Amino acid sequence: MRASILGLLFSLAVWSSAAPALVIYTEDWPPITFQRNGVADGMAVEVVREIQSRIRDNSPIEVVPWARGYKELLTNPGVMLFTVGRSEARERQMTLLGPIAVSQTVLLARKGEAAKLLALGAGIYQRPVGAYRGSIFADAASAAGFVEVDLAPTPQITAQKMLLGRYDMWVEGGFVVASVLKDIHQPPDAVEVVRVLESLELYLAFSRGTPGDEVRRWQDGFAAIKKDGTFKRIYNKWLPRDAAPLEIRLIGVPPASLH
Repeated sequence: MRASILGLLFSLAVWSSAAPALVIYTEDWPPITFQRNGVADGMAVEVVREIQSRIRDNSPIEVVPWARGYKELLTNPGVMLFTVGRSEARERQMTLLGPIAVSQTVLLARKGEAAKLLALGAGIYQRPVGAYRGSIFADAASAAGFVEVDLAPTPQITAQKMLLGRYDMWVEGGFVVASVLKDIHQPPDAVEVVRVLESLELYLAFSRGTPGDEVRRWQDGFAAIKKDGTFKRIYNKWLPRDAAPLEIRLIGVPPASLH
């Protein structure tokens, strides 16, 4: 009995001290992902931690600027970044597991100005818009036909610049607009929706070269929390007015050991 206990304690010690299997990054994009008192938090963070508990993964979650996390994802194996919007271009660059959420990409204007902008017809695409650098929202603005897309390092700076009149519109994920405005001490009705540009699925993204068995572990853990209702409970806690996506998809670049 004593030998069994010692063996179990040794196994736990080895597991807890082992090098993390992945380097995990997320960004400051509340309420989906953010940092509270130096600790990662948010809907997607809670989901990721629940998966980690199921697969016994001890990789820390680091909150970094989006541009840094995205660069690491594109250049190094063994990196996971969340949440990442699905696009055809990204499916050729990374492995995507999800969806973890479905967001609307919205075009926003200062309060009282949406009707005036819509009245421009096709001329609206000549008006300047803002988005944060490296985001899929900047890509969405360009894809929609806007010819002048101003890039800022964070959603908060983007919102501030629009409200100060630096440009007419702001492209962002609908989930986070209220939180971004709160961060910059603006009321929720400081902006209004001009148009919904697209519906956007958000994923956990694994870099090219990440081992296939590691990705499969995450897929199994994600499937387990979706099947037993844990994912839906977490999703509805943070996003009570939205329907939780319950399907599981693994798309994009095949993980390394699956070649």
